Amino acid sequence: VLRRGPEMGKDTLLMGAWLALAPHRLNSGLPVNIGVLFVPQQEAWVVERMGKFHRILEPGLNFLIPLLDRIRYVQSLKEIVINVPEQSAVTLDNVTLQIDGVLYLRVMDPYKASYGVEDPEYAVTQLAQTTMRSELGKLSLDRVFRERESLNANIVDAINQASDCWGIRCLRYEIKDIHVPPRVKESMQMQVEAERRKRATVLESEGTRESAINVAEGQKQAQILASEAEKAEQINKAAGEANAMLVKARAKAEAIQLLAAALAQQNGSAAASLSVAEQYVNAFSKLAKDSNTLLLPTNTGDVTSMVTQVSVVRGTPLSCPGEMEVATHQGLALSSPLRLSCSFQALGIYTTLTKPQAVKTQDEMPPAREDPQPPLAEVLKAEEASSS
Repeated sequence: VLRRGPEMGKDTLLMGAWLALAPHRLNSGLPVNIGVLFVPQQEAWVVERMGKFHRILEPGLNFLIPLLDRIRYVQSLKEIVINVPEQSAVTLDNVTLQIDGVLYLRVMDPYKASYGVEDPEYAVTQLAQTTMRSELGKLSLDRVFRERESLNANIVDAINQASDCWGIRCLRYEIKDIHVPPRVKESMQMQVEAERRKRATVLESEGTRESAINVAEGQKQAQILASEAEKAEQINKAAGEANAMLVKARAKAEAIQLLAAALAQQNGSAAASLSVAEQYVNAFSKLAKDSNTLLLPTNTGDVTSMVTQVSVVRGTPLSCPGEMEVATHQGLALSSPLRLSCSFQALGIYTTLTKPQAVKTQDEMPPAREDPQPPLAEVLKAEEASSS
């Protein structure tokens, strides 16, 4: 009980009230029981009564019995961050590593954290180091770098299994740095460079392959388009030829119909005979241009046709007035020209046929024969008889 004396002022009274309500702490850092205590948020105060666990004070206003009740432990319910010191570990392929990490944990049960272990933070730190060494021994160096997240998860699971009886829960564990020996670091650098060169080679080869595929695909499409164009051209050409043939056939049919109509008229046969004779003469004219061979019809008795053929071969009309005269061949050699004179009264044309033979040199000419030649009339009769 504070007594107000004449020497005590208003400030002294307020200071006394604050000292009565504020938690006092001993040199150990624990609050002093003055009967009325205010527990901060996210803290748990473990109270013992006469040396035995009594209760845990919740945040807010709390009342205790002085001298009988004692605040034995103060546990923080916040998340705690602990730096795990650097330590050496050997991997599965016998590579020594220097590794450190960070541990995140929280007090879940203040009673177990107070009475289950002497120093929970130190215990969890040592457990994290031993667990990390054991987990690294299960992995090779390459897997340590590749499976870093799975390694952290395995360490957290191992810590939680052991720290459950301590009232502490490990939230996560993170590896900070991994230090490898210099030689191993050089070999890793060489491996990385080789892997990069390999990837560059693979990418270059894939680019070449894609380029070749694109070129081949382009050539394929070009050939397909060219073949389709050629096909369309052939189809159009065939259609054009077919149409042309149809037009020619129709024209020929119309010509035949007109010719038949003309032949049905008066003097149509004579006109047809004249047309056939003109075609016959033109055909023999073309044969005589390329060769000096004379083709005679089988009907040798028809002197008119023979004269016409000879006239065509010679290229100039033969004229000889008067009646038909046949010169005798007596006294003429085989190399002498054959002369015929006739009168073609049917056509009103007088022609003379002279068909010279090729003149041979004196060395090539055979000796002259003195055998008498048969008359021309007999030769013609013999030819007519043989043809009949």
